[in-house]
Amino acid sequence: METGNLIIDAQTAFARQRRRRRRERTAAWLRGRSERVSLASLDDAFGSATPSVGRRARLQPIPLASVVGTAEPTKARAFDHRFRAPESSRRRWERLWIASRRGASLPPISVFRVREQHFVDDGHHRVSVANALGMTAIDAEVTELLT
Repeated sequence: METGNLIIDAQTAFARQRRRRRRERTAAWLRGRSERVSLASLDDAFGSATPSVGRRARLQPIPLASVVGTAEPTKARAFDHRFRAPESSRRRWERLWIASRRGASLPPISVFRVREQHFVDDGHHRVSVANALGMTAIDAEVTELLT
């Protein structure tokens, strides 16, 4: 439930995402499973194969459900598999949430496409906010990679 005060609503939305992240991590630990709770890495998708660029970046909307990982190993540890941001990103995340709610157009994210999946190069927080707001698509500069 939103209060109408964007600052309070952004803080509440971020806290909700953090609770969901903690709850999911705890549930996986209690089940004794090593379920993937961190973000998938582009390196995981290719393994030892060397990717080649198929098509250079072009702007297009992509389904958020197809964004499954990151091209940055440090972000794979910081964000969980649902792009929920770490506590250290609270202020940035809240600013993006408020801007989105006010209708500001955010820059497109930058992704690498591997088959039908997308890995974020730039825009992890924008993906996180879009997921929290229930969006189904996001504008992206897409670079297609081939194995």
